[in-house]
Amino acid sequence: MDLSNLKPAEGSVKSQGKRVGRGQGTGKGGTATRGHKGAKSRSGYSKKIGFEGGQMPLQRRVPKFGFNNINRVEYQGVNLDSLQQLVDDKKIKTTVDVDTLVQLGLAGKNDLVKILGRGELKTKLKVTAHKFTATAKAAIEAAGGEAVTL
Repeated sequence: MDLSNLKPAEGSVKSQGKRVGRGQGTGKGGTATRGHKGAKSRSGYSKKIGFEGGQMPLQRRVPKFGFNNINRVEYQGVNLDSLQQLVDDKKIKTTVDVDTLVQLGLAGKNDLVKILGRGELKTKLKVTAHKFTATAKAAIEAAGGEAVTL
């Protein structure tokens, strides 16, 4: 090996493509392959998202309907059968609170938690949450537990 046969590593050198806008002598000067006039030939041009060449964009053609309540409060639902499954898997013993549910991945740390009534609860549990459905509260108390609202 000597200086006459050195080559860069395979794949390390990429051809940069045509250099445009570097003078008439290059054959790629003048309009620099942008064509004549129009928005795309100008500097600073960027197409807006959803732009359809001046045609009314789909987003504005489609009729809007409905109502989004800005004061809506979203709750993360946790069913009784999920709680029973956690007891069966020995992940919880006697008490369940929001922090426990977050650690077990059933709720996010900023979520409000609502206990829902699907399934049945066979274990006596003290459940602490932000809200309970009537059936869930009745089922927890019927199993000998207690439902504590935050």
